[in-house]
This record gives sequence, C-alpha cells and structure tokens, in this order.
Amino acid sequence: MEVQTFDDVFDALANTPAEAASMKARADLLGALVAHVKSWGVTQEVAAVRLGVTRPRINDLLRGKLGKFSLDALVDMATAAGLKLEIRIAEAA
Repeated sequence: MEVQTFDDVFDALANTPAEAASMKARADLLGALVAHVKSWGVTQEVAAVRLGVTRPRINDLLRGKLGKFSLDALVDMATAAGLKLEIRIAEAA
C-alpha cells in the first residue's frame, strides 16, 4: 500500500488543484466570518438580519458547514458584515 502525503487536508479531499484552491478560499472566508459574527455577541436571529440571510444559514455558518456555502455567498455575507476582502495571487510552488 502506497502512502500519500499532502500539503493540507484540502489537497487530500479535492479531486483537482482548482477544487482544492476553492475549498481553501471558502474555508478562510468562512473562518473570518465566524470570528466576526461571534464578536458581535448577538443572537443568530440578529446576525441573520445583519447579513441578509436566514437564521438556519447563520447556524450552518457558525457550525462550519463549508459544503453549504459557495464562494459568492461567503463574499456577499462578508461584505454585508462590513469586512473588506483582499485577494492575493502568487505563482504555484
């Protein structure tokens, strides 16, 4: 049996490098959003209103359910939360 090693869990889970990159970007954005929303110290209902989504969506966000969010949805919520997004692009190693 051959043992494979990966740089991170997303490389192991994804079928393609593009899919891994998307998962990494979504995970980073989701993590930032979770921290920001928790810093508000409000109920999920209030957070949902602030972000323009339903309370079940906030629950999915706070539980880290990455598969339930597209990059577009996370960008929309981050913008609604008052976060500024910056994208850095570098050559692959």
